[in-house]
Amino acid sequence: MRPKTSGRPACDGQQMTSRTLRMRPRRAAVFSLHTSPLEQPGTGDAGGMNVYIAQTAKRLADAGTEVEIFTRATSSDIPPIAELAPGVLVRNVVAGPFEGLDKNDLPSQLCAFAAGALRVEARHEPGYYDIVHSHYWLSGQVGWLARERWGVPLVHTAHTLAKVKNANLAAGDSPEPRVRVLGEEQVVAEADVLVANTEFEAADLITRYGADPDEVVTIPPGVDLECFTPGDRQAVRAGLDLPPDAVVLAFVGRIQPLKAPDVLLRATAELLARHPEIRCRLVVLVVGGPSGSGLERPRALQELAVQLGISDVVRFLPPRNGAALADVYRAADVVAVPSHNESFGMVALEAQACGTPVVAAAVGGLPVAVDDGVSGLLVDGHGTGQWADALGSLVLTPQLRARLTANAPAHAARFSWERTTESLLDTYVRAKMAFHAQLRIREVTA
Repeated sequence: MRPKTSGRPACDGQQMTSRTLRMRPRRAAVFSLHTSPLEQPGTGDAGGMNVYIAQTAKRLADAGTEVEIFTRATSSDIPPIAELAPGVLVRNVVAGPFEGLDKNDLPSQLCAFAAGALRVEARHEPGYYDIVHSHYWLSGQVGWLARERWGVPLVHTAHTLAKVKNANLAAGDSPEPRVRVLGEEQVVAEADVLVANTEFEAADLITRYGADPDEVVTIPPGVDLECFTPGDRQAVRAGLDLPPDAVVLAFVGRIQPLKAPDVLLRATAELLARHPEIRCRLVVLVVGGPSGSGLERPRALQELAVQLGISDVVRFLPPRNGAALADVYRAADVVAVPSHNESFGMVALEAQACGTPVVAAAVGGLPVAVDDGVSGLLVDGHGTGQWADALGSLVLTPQLRARLTANAPAHAARFSWERTTESLLDTYVRAKMAFHAQLRIREVTA
């Protein structure tokens, strides 16, 4: 029987402080098989998970825990090892062909990836890694094996769950395959601690996957509050060649049915039908690239804009991050997050941190990321009329937009990567303590 842990956050006051610091891992192995934190978020398989891993890894290193991130090499030009930041290495493991594999092909490369990771550890003294943290179910499968071979606890973050995605499919989108559902069930059963982004995700892990409630920790992701800040809207609009008096709606993310950018376009067409007088000022920015099933028709969104008769107000921009992404948020009057499912909704937080209100679907973790009526608006559904109503209420009511704009940064400030990382470190300590306590019990009873 595997060691059991308590998944509740480790904050038992003064008594835990010194012990927690002593027990913090010296070195963590982080598995991110299907996407690298070095990749540009907003296209392919790169998104919020990449940001999460990179941001927490940097802060774990700053706190004294070295991090080695194992990911699959996707090009022969990529070096075997790259430094993401001081104390953070990315190991690009060769597992299968560099190109031509999508996420659904990767289960066939689990053995090759696991072998590569185990070889790295075998070159070191036993106990080189203190803990394994896997991200997404594919990595969880490898993390499960590493846990058994290395004798260290496994912490797992799912980021998205197949059963939840399949229950909230966009029209025409393909369901997640059964192999993923079974793989997730196995990882949930074997991980020592499961990190959920929100209480909603924690409930899904418990009710849909049978997770032990004592092994589920809720740790919200954060936002880079130094990068994403309010700024000079007129200056950034000039830099993006936007009129100073434009009404700007923005979508940021991967272009695929799950993220539902089509909902924004359809609502825009409806809004213009109702209020043709705003057409001369309206601009819709779509920032991102095709991903997932969206790769099957990479120009489907451009074609939809033409069909709806709104191609004159829609601008498509390539993915961007850091300061360039912050400028997009600052230039917008409203950022739309119409996803059919989001484990959290990092785009919503980033936009609000820049002082831009968000209109988001009331799904997944978005009701946590957006304070409805305070920092943005939540829409219960994906109907064109509903979204036109919500967007129109902000576009046509400057007083409401100004109030939400004023409140948005304060709501985003409740979330920071520093807070997320401290909670992860506490969770690592709890996992280590429980894991080794159980090992001692085994030794005594053997």
